[in-house]
Amino acid sequence: MRILVIEDQADLRRLLQGILEEDGYAVDVAADGADGLAKAQVWPYDAIVLDLMLPKIDGWDVLEQLRETHKTPVLILSARDALADRVLGLDIGADDYLSKPFERPELLARLRALIRRTAGQAKSTLTIKNLQVDLIGRTITRDDEIITLTAREYMLFEYLALHRGKVVTRTELYDHLFDENDETLSNLLDVYISYLRKKLGADVIETRRGLGYVIPE
Repeated sequence: MRILVIEDQADLRRLLQGILEEDGYAVDVAADGADGLAKAQVWPYDAIVLDLMLPKIDGWDVLEQLRETHKTPVLILSARDALADRVLGLDIGADDYLSKPFERPELLARLRALIRRTAGQAKSTLTIKNLQVDLIGRTITRDDEIITLTAREYMLFEYLALHRGKVVTRTELYDHLFDENDETLSNLLDVYISYLRKKLGADVIETRRGLGYVIPE
């Protein structure tokens, strides 16, 4: 999953990036509203963490302009915690609003919920064949035994699982699994799919030649 953080305070921006990357996300960052809006309009992010008090273009305008063309889930993260600010943020298009200072578990829980709901998944657990996927703990088990995956292997499987029944193109997977600074090889996706099939079962993920990959319903 790929997230954009739009935050002008350098220390907080680095903290947020570290928290999210530690949790397995691919993360892009922007230090002002103009850069953030440009990135948000180009890349298909799974969620955006948006500050309001930004240079160049403030967060309110970023959100309003983004909503003209994009439905990307947006979590406002702001020191402005007045009721009027929270109501306005939600009314002009934010999906959630979290006040600073924040707690790491709550930030991550809210982002997980946004991503699940956007994918049409209400529950925090999934069952695929004989596998149980815990979207909160980020674990996959078979017969109560945890299957060890790398962070990127898990994120790849989670993305396909949240879009179960849909053929997901290679381009879409690259866009959602790697940040703007990743230098990837053309066959890297095939390598991760191969790893997942060895660990989870050869028939869990199907290849649709010329189209992409799918977890059948």
